[in-house]
Amino acid sequence: MNEHDCTACAVKNETNENKVFAVAIDGPASAGKSTVAKELASLFGLIHVDTGAMFRAIGLKALRLGIDPTDETAIEPMLQDTVVTIEHVDSAQHIFLDGEDVNGLIRTEEVSQAASNVSTLPSVREKLLELQRELAKKQSLVMDGRDICTVVLPDARFKFYITASAEVRAQRRYNEYEQKGKLDGMTYEDVLREIEERDYRDMNREYAPLRPAEDAVMIDTSELSIKQVLTKVLLSMIDV
Repeated sequence: MNEHDCTACAVKNETNENKVFAVAIDGPASAGKSTVAKELASLFGLIHVDTGAMFRAIGLKALRLGIDPTDETAIEPMLQDTVVTIEHVDSAQHIFLDGEDVNGLIRTEEVSQAASNVSTLPSVREKLLELQRELAKKQSLVMDGRDICTVVLPDARFKFYITASAEVRAQRRYNEYEQKGKLDGMTYEDVLREIEERDYRDMNREYAPLRPAEDAVMIDTSELSIKQVLTKVLLSMIDV
């Protein structure tokens, strides 16, 4: 049993296993929150809910229908017959859009930008909010996003805000695109600009803007490995 397993056991012992609890994680793009969430979910044997994938599904549908992702008057009617659900296949989250598994279709840059735009719309956030809260009522889980600690699960037992400098996050995303052959001529400067634009939209939207919850544990991952970040998270959970 390694150090992380031992610490996870200590947290489990302090948590009533018969009681549903949530680990809520917020933060900007490419800060590492989803990676941390997946690792925690694995350690605790919980499901991981990536709420960003839900917004990507809505963005994908808008693109398919030729709807401007920033146009709420056009998006709102679309939502009436839109069904977004989550299923876990072999312990991995899969997003279903109107019954279709779109997990392999929502990670493109085009869908990412569409998701960023639809996420600013109150009607979209309200539609997904109910689903997200229902998931947390039924089972213990780790949920990450941009307003989980502040809006979706404000009473979560464990709250974290995972961040990093824009430059570091841009380099991480650039490296990811390069490894997957998805740069398509994009430079580091292009990726940095996208990160900064996304940050601005997320932090300045009128409804549920990205911001740290007052009682969230802040962790800057700029100069930390995932192992170091996970250690900080687990140690802080013991202190709660």
